[in-house]
Amino acid sequence: MKCSSFLLLTAVALGQTNPASMAARGWRQAHERAIIDEYFQLLSVPNLSSDPVNIRRNADLIVAMLQKRGVDARLVEAPDVNPVVFGEIRVPGATRTLVFYAHYDGQPLDPKEWASPPFSPVLQRDGVTIPLPAAKFDPESRIYARSASDDKAPIIAMLVALDSGAKPKSNIKVVFEGEEEAGSPNLGHILEANKALFSGDVWLICDGPVHQSRRQLIAFGARGIAQVDLTFYGPRHELHSGHYGNWAPNPALELINALNTLKNDAGRVLIDHFYDHIAPLSDSEKRAIAEAPDFDEELKKELWLGSTEGAPKKLIELLQQPSLNIRGMASGHVGAQASNVIPSTATASIDMRLVKGMDHKETVGRFIEHFRKLGYFVVDTDPSPQVRMLHPRVVKIVSNPGGYNAVRTSMDLPISREVIRAVESARGPAVKVPTMGGSVPLDMIERALGTHTITVPIANHDNNQHSFNENIRVQNLWDGIELMAALLTM
Repeated sequence: MKCSSFLLLTAVALGQTNPASMAARGWRQAHERAIIDEYFQLLSVPNLSSDPVNIRRNADLIVAMLQKRGVDARLVEAPDVNPVVFGEIRVPGATRTLVFYAHYDGQPLDPKEWASPPFSPVLQRDGVTIPLPAAKFDPESRIYARSASDDKAPIIAMLVALDSGAKPKSNIKVVFEGEEEAGSPNLGHILEANKALFSGDVWLICDGPVHQSRRQLIAFGARGIAQVDLTFYGPRHELHSGHYGNWAPNPALELINALNTLKNDAGRVLIDHFYDHIAPLSDSEKRAIAEAPDFDEELKKELWLGSTEGAPKKLIELLQQPSLNIRGMASGHVGAQASNVIPSTATASIDMRLVKGMDHKETVGRFIEHFRKLGYFVVDTDPSPQVRMLHPRVVKIVSNPGGYNAVRTSMDLPISREVIRAVESARGPAVKVPTMGGSVPLDMIERALGTHTITVPIANHDNNQHSFNENIRVQNLWDGIELMAALLTM
C-alpha cells in the first residue's frame, strides 16, 4: 500500500477527512525543517508589550511573512499604541468573511528563571536540548521560548497552512494584536475607528490550549477579567521586631487576614452580590459539559495535587463559574534576605475571572465595598501621613483599567455548527465548552463589530504559558497547521 493511501485510511478511521488538512500534513512532512527555521526566526524577536522597538520588529516581520504568501498585509496604527497586524485575502464571489485573531506580544518575564534564554528558542526532549534535525522532527519534542505557545504558534500555523495550498472559499482577514498580554487597552478603540476594515461574519480566536486529554477543543466563549492591586500599611519604615513586636501593626498579617475574608474553604467567593446576574447555561451547553472527558484525576497526578478547590465539581464545570485568584503577594524579605523586622507595607495582586452576565466595573466596585464593610478606609493613591494616622485601617485599592466582560456564543448558531464540522473533519471528535478558563478580549471585539467569536486553540495544556520555560509540543504545532488549513477553507 502506498504511504499516501495509508495516511488517508488512517485519517478516515480517526474521523479526519478534510482534504485541505491532509494536504497540509503532506506539505508539513516535506518541509519540517524550513517551518521550524522560520518559526525560530519569529520567536527570536523579543515581544514584551512594554518594549515598543522590538514590538515593531515583530509586527514588521509578520507583515513581511504574510506578504511573502501573497496576503495583502499592513500595520494598523494609532499614536502611542502597539501596531495591529492586518492581512486580507479576497476571494472572488465569496459571500462571507472569516477573521482569524491571534496576538504576537508575550507576557513579562525574568530571564533568570528560565533554563535557556527566553528569546533564544531551543528544541528539547525530556529536558535535554537537542540539535535541530535536518528533516523529520520528534513529535514529542518541544520548542522552548517566550510565546512559543502563547501566541506565536497559531501565527506560524496559519502561514504554513497557506504554504500548503489551502484555497479559501470565504474572504479571509487576519488580525494579530500587540497588546493582548497587557489587557488589550487599545484594541476596542482601534476596532471602533476601523469597523469596515475589521468586520467579519465570525472571528476565530486562535489563542489558548487544547483539552488536557490532547483532544482538540472548541470554546464558544471566554471569561472576562478584572484586576486589582492592594496595599496595606504598617509603620512609616521597617521596625525591629523585638523592640516593636506586639505593638506596631504588621501589614503582612493584616494582608493575610483580609485575604481570608474573600473566599471560603470550598472556593466560593464571599463578596456580597459577586454571583448576581450570571447568565444560565443552555441545554446544549450543559450537554457539552456532560460529554467532555473527565481528566481531573490525571491532572491531579500531573500537578501533585492532593485535593482541588470546589470539589466534587470537575474542572470543566468550575471554569463556567467566576473565580477570584491571588496572583501574588509581597512584604519584607524571605530566605537569605530575611531580617527580623516588622514590614512597612504589604501588597497583593488579584485577578477575578468573570462569566457572562457579570460587569467588570461592578465587580471591582463590589470588591472595594467589601473592604469598606470590613472597616477599611479605602484610597486609590498613596495615603498621606495624616490619613494614615487618622484611620486605624487603611488600604489602597487600584483597579487595572484593562478589564473586560465575558462573552459566550451560542453553540446552536449555523456558524457554530459549521465550525464544529470543519474542526472535527481535521482533528476528529472535539471537546466543546461554553466558556474557556482564560480571558481574551472577545467582549470588545463583539461590541465594536457586532460579530460572533469562537475560540479554536492549538497549544498543549502543559505549555507553561505566562510563566518561565514556556513551550510548544511539536505535534501540537503540526496539528495546528492541519486545523488552520481546514478553517481557512471552511
